Amino acid sequence: MPTAVAVTSADMALPAQDDRTMPGVVLRDLDQRPLEQTLAELHTLTEQHGYLVVVCSQATPESVVRRLHTLRSLLESDRIALFRPELPPLGVAVLARQLRQLASCDLSPGVLASAGRLLTHYIHAGAVLGSVARLDRVPVGLREHAKSWVPGSQFAVAAHPEPQLVRIAPGATLKGPEFGTWMLVAKGQLQSDWIAGLAAEWNVHGLHEAPLPAESPVWWGTGRLVEYCSHLADLSVLYQLVTSVRQSRCHWCGLDVIGDRCVFCSATPPPAHQPPAPRALEQRTPA
Repeated sequence: MPTAVAVTSADMALPAQDDRTMPGVVLRDLDQRPLEQTLAELHTLTEQHGYLVVVCSQATPESVVRRLHTLRSLLESDRIALFRPELPPLGVAVLARQLRQLASCDLSPGVLASAGRLLTHYIHAGAVLGSVARLDRVPVGLREHAKSWVPGSQFAVAAHPEPQLVRIAPGATLKGPEFGTWMLVAKGQLQSDWIAGLAAEWNVHGLHEAPLPAESPVWWGTGRLVEYCSHLADLSVLYQLVTSVRQSRCHWCGLDVIGDRCVFCSATPPPAHQPPAPRALEQRTPA
């Protein structure tokens, strides 16, 4: 069975992008169900799939994250990877779906898990916000804080890969990707058509809608938002990106990985061997 890719709530499991996309595993209510029940669930998943990659956002409740670490420790398993990229929740959901796409390919578990770090560089994620007064994920100046109190003000924010913040006005724009992408939009408690204009400016291949993740208002500091994520959707492009990167073997658990850290055991490569420094010449007393 292919490596399983899991999320911690149903709204983070986006519909399949193509026929090959693997179904998403939803680990529901981990912090509310009995420990024995959730332990049996993760044990079954690892036995069925061999390896499990759990993708969750920085806004995932800490009680859920603690339960994940507890379960991993109780199972004493290096076959469960916990990945929390610094992306907004909609971006995390998109990344999880990209990993589900790649799970159908001939990638080893270590390469698939570490591909998440690589693919985050190709995700452009942000939102239109009705207020930035409680936004702490992107630098906000005093002027923008003050303008948040002006009725009707809206702000365009890019959180990744490069923080950007502009007040929406004629001519306002955000720097976008220099390659072809698709855009996903999730609407909260805000009415705005600005993102449609941004999509046209970025020349996206298409624009789709999705439900707003429940974690998004926590991440952005307001429920008055429209979240967006521009991403690569073609499986062949994703596969080429991942397989073009040099692979190495984790010196601790032995998995093939890409990048400088194994997502399963968190080991980093040992320091490169350096020849010993030349010893000082001993002073010798003439005979």
